[in-house]
Amino acid sequence: MANDPSPRQRGIQSIEVGGQLLKALAHHGRPMALKDLAREAGMAAAKAHPYLVSFGQLGLIAQDETSGRYGLGPLAMQLGLISLQQLDPLALATPVIDRLAAETGHTFALAVWGNRGATIVRVAQPVTPVHVSMRHGTVMSLRGTASGRLFAAWLPKAQVVPVLRAEALLAGRGREGTIDSAFGAELEAVRRDGISAAAGLSLPGVNALAAPVFDGAGHLVLALTAIGPAATLDTSAQGALAKTLKIEAEALSQRLGHAVDA
Repeated sequence: MANDPSPRQRGIQSIEVGGQLLKALAHHGRPMALKDLAREAGMAAAKAHPYLVSFGQLGLIAQDETSGRYGLGPLAMQLGLISLQQLDPLALATPVIDRLAAETGHTFALAVWGNRGATIVRVAQPVTPVHVSMRHGTVMSLRGTASGRLFAAWLPKAQVVPVLRAEALLAGRGREGTIDSAFGAELEAVRRDGISAAAGLSLPGVNALAAPVFDGAGHLVLALTAIGPAATLDTSAQGALAKTLKIEAEALSQRLGHAVDA
């Protein structure tokens, strides 16, 4: 055992076995009959029932008196709410972008919605010398950047339009301060694909991809963004980098309590 760098800590097997019932309930997200719940947990109904009785006494599960189905109980809900309150999206996502930058050789950033729009708050540079400079506090254009388009696609219009107008006035292009049919179609494509792409829009020769991170209430809280030279960063929604970004963003969303569609 001394030679094992990561030995498995000793646990209580019966708790781990019973925990499969809780996992099954959490996975399905709806009350279940005893036979279905037991089958999903990989055990016989007669074996599952005593666990459910104990979990019910603790408040981890509750049985509907009419249908007899089992669902998560008040203690499970309280634990879930406490867990969500303790989670910091930026703290969870920062090591993710550090790892992705090292693995892919691209610059990665986290953007949040601030007073002036989509704002870069974390940056991870690759170890290789080929990278794109990006500073904390940079406000990203809603029309011309992957991060900006991501927020424009998922935030309410009441939040987006005032920022669009301010951007347009600052650039001397007042007519661009609305979500016209062309821009609306681009935002619909972002929502459909689950990824936002920008190929040389804000800087010639620089591409970017951004994926959304949602919280437990379904609100967009972060843009997980990759930035790199056009020659090496593929902006295809079906490309390998886009798939990686979406997987990582969905994993972060799940950790924040968001129910990601299968």
